[in-house]
Amino acid sequence: MSLTIQLPAEYGYVFGAATAFFFVNTYHSLLTGSYRKAAKVSYPNCYASAEQAEKDPAAFHFNCAQRAHANFIENLPTVITSLFIAGIKYPVLSASLGAAWAVSRVLYARGYTRNGPKGRYIGAIHSIFGLALSVLSGMTAYSFIRPLW
Repeated sequence: MSLTIQLPAEYGYVFGAATAFFFVNTYHSLLTGSYRKAAKVSYPNCYASAEQAEKDPAAFHFNCAQRAHANFIENLPTVITSLFIAGIKYPVLSASLGAAWAVSRVLYARGYTRNGPKGRYIGAIHSIFGLALSVLSGMTAYSFIRPLW
C-alpha cells in the first residue's frame, strides 16, 4: 500500500519558517564568535574555564553565548522535524509557531549573553512553541495512521 501526500498551497510558509532557523543559527554563530574574541578564548576550547569566567566578565558572557547556541542546536532537530510534519495538516499555524520559535530563540540568546542565565527567561517561551509543534506533529501523524486501523 502506498501513501500519497499532497502538500497544501500554504506549505510555503513552513519553508519560510524553517529558513528563518538558518538565519537564527548564523546570528548565534556571530554572537558567540564576537564574545569568544572579546574573551580571548582560543580554539579548540569550547568554553572558558570556570576560574576564568569568575574573574573575567567577557569570559562569563562568552560561556553564556556558547551555551545559548548549544541549546539552540540541541532543540533544532526536534523543532524543525515537528514543523515539517505538522505543516502537512496545519501549515499556517505551524509556520506561525516556527516563526515565533525563531524570534524567541533570538531573545533567549540576547538575554542570556547580556544578563547571564536569568536573562534567558525572556525568550524561554520557545519551549511552549516547540511543544505546540510537537503536539501538532503528533496529531498529523495520528491523522495518517488512524485510517489504517
